[in-house]
Amino acid sequence: MDIAELVIRERVRDTYAAYTHAGDRFRLEELADCFAADGVLEIKGSRTAVGRAAIVATLGGGRDRPAGAVPPQVRHFVTNLRFDAIAPDRVETSAYFCVITHHGEHLGVDHWGRYRDVLTPAEDRWVFAHRLVRVDAAMPAGWYAGR
Repeated sequence: MDIAELVIRERVRDTYAAYTHAGDRFRLEELADCFAADGVLEIKGSRTAVGRAAIVATLGGGRDRPAGAVPPQVRHFVTNLRFDAIAPDRVETSAYFCVITHHGEHLGVDHWGRYRDVLTPAEDRWVFAHRLVRVDAAMPAGWYAGR
């Protein structure tokens, strides 16, 4: 492994962190900025958004919900990030995620699953060209189950 590959890996890790921090704070424009201008967010079996504006619109349903419908605390934990392929113009990764929320009477693990991502370089950083989110399971009384 050379220095160029190490730099790519760290920039990809930074994109993962920026995405989860923005999502936890419901800063959807910041989250969408982690994608290429024509990037794809695909939630397996649910919906697909192409482009930053569509990603914001797809995830923004919580903004119009009654008070309390969006959990006061959300924390995404990403683990086992694996670099499946690395090239100067494309990186393929996979990882597991777990989301913890405080929603109504439910406090704890809300839903969990896997990411499969393709990232590309843009403006001296790496962004998601395609993110496939697969939710493996969700707690019946949790926030995600009500979406």
